Amino acid sequence: MDSIKLNDKKAIPPLGFGVFMVPDDGTCEKAVSGALAAGYRLIDTAAAYMNEQGVGRAIRHSGIDREEVYVTSKLWIQDYGYKAAKKGIDRSLENLGLDYIDLYLIHQPYGDVAGAWKAMEEAVQEGKLRSIGVSNHTVRLLGEILPKMEILPAVDQVECNPYCQQRELRKYMARYGIRTEAWYPLGHGDKKLMTDPVLTALAEKCGKDVGQVILRWHLQEGIIPLPKATSDSHIRGNIDIFDFALSDADMAAIAALDTGKGTHDPEDPANAQRLSAFRIHD
Repeated sequence: MDSIKLNDKKAIPPLGFGVFMVPDDGTCEKAVSGALAAGYRLIDTAAAYMNEQGVGRAIRHSGIDREEVYVTSKLWIQDYGYKAAKKGIDRSLENLGLDYIDLYLIHQPYGDVAGAWKAMEEAVQEGKLRSIGVSNHTVRLLGEILPKMEILPAVDQVECNPYCQQRELRKYMARYGIRTEAWYPLGHGDKKLMTDPVLTALAEKCGKDVGQVILRWHLQEGIIPLPKATSDSHIRGNIDIFDFALSDADMAAIAALDTGKGTHDPEDPANAQRLSAFRIHD
């Protein structure tokens, strides 16, 4: 699995494993353990997922050298602002049981993002974080925050799949070398997406399932997908995408599926109010 170079010269695996909504009751640790055994080397969690500890346990028990596992976590809104962010970073490190985090993201674009970013920049200099980035930032939101940054975001993790291809955002980020990571790369199991006639036809043609076709599309678009799975079959299936390729005609057919809309609008004031009220610690 070849790595991708970020704008800070660090390398990141091209495919990851997400643990959003995977409970830390043993389920997360088991899923991450299965993912690492299947060959995944990028694990994506977040403070707000409340399962950083399970991710850390799985990594420690895997027997895989720490330098071979790329760990991503995210700072929650509650810990934005310079002083709070410094504590939030340390809390994530403690929860994960790690000396450093490979990639740390601003989870949502609300509140004192600039203050939090300053703390994250300092954490890079201190060796606590290797790369930093953002999540759920639109073109407008990036335009507001980029002038306040000394270190450019390495990635922006956003909703992205064949129905929501983020073309305008990806074009804008390319100016700065900011990579796109995809949450909901499979549409969160959207039945319409997973049974789309174009995708099912391509799956039959390629001898793969629809999910594998979609994840292959992400790779060929230069997007880093972060599929979530808890069953062994889905965990193994989602990484089995390196033995085939989509043709230019196949890619064009998928491009035509774009609706330009997703399930989440970061600029919606209702989302800002709802998410800002969510607390993950006292």
